Amino acid sequence: MPIATKRSDEEIFALLKERLFTAVVGDVLDVMGLRKQFLPATIGPLQQPMRIAGRAMPVLEADIFAEGTELSAGPLASKPFGIMLEALDDLKPGEVYIASGSSLRYALWGGLMSTRATHLKAAGAVLNGYVRDAADIEALGFPTFCRGVYAQDQGVRGKVIDFRTAIEIEGIRVAPGDLVFGDREGVLIIPREAEDEAIARALEKASTENQVAVAIRNGMSACEAMATFGVM
Repeated sequence: MPIATKRSDEEIFALLKERLFTAVVGDVLDVMGLRKQFLPATIGPLQQPMRIAGRAMPVLEADIFAEGTELSAGPLASKPFGIMLEALDDLKPGEVYIASGSSLRYALWGGLMSTRATHLKAAGAVLNGYVRDAADIEALGFPTFCRGVYAQDQGVRGKVIDFRTAIEIEGIRVAPGDLVFGDREGVLIIPREAEDEAIARALEKASTENQVAVAIRNGMSACEAMATFGVM
């Protein structure tokens, strides 16, 4: 097993975006026994070249079905968007705003949010739902992964009710500080306690796969490649 090196966040993010891809990291997580780390396949980049690597800042959403009145007992009843703006403003450099908990009736992210997040040096956004203002987000180049584009507003339909709390997306747990890594083939959640080993294994596997590619181009059979390198 390769030696797991302790790296800074900046080094980790650069390695993920420049030398690795979700397929190879997902493969090594499987070997490590972490076999439910990919978010649903329907969550993908707003633009195919987008890649994302950062620390999870989980955001919990909830649907609403009426505006608050004097009879409403909830502490957020009269607060549009709940604490969405507080969550946005709390983003730190290198963090990923990752939101779930709502239905698919409205967009969870937009252009002005991307503008604010860019100013805060956030790493990107991952939404278990839709985004709006797609052209603005694309013009910013802000890494955004979502289920698609839909202009219907969250304002009268949903609220953020908590953030920096663990969430789940179709059974995939996302804890504050977990690594979020995404490319055109999916979004992975890498638990913090497993990240050093996972990255070390992934770098080794990527190097081996490069050797396999050279061998196959030179005529080696698939069976021989698997027997020789243990990778195919």
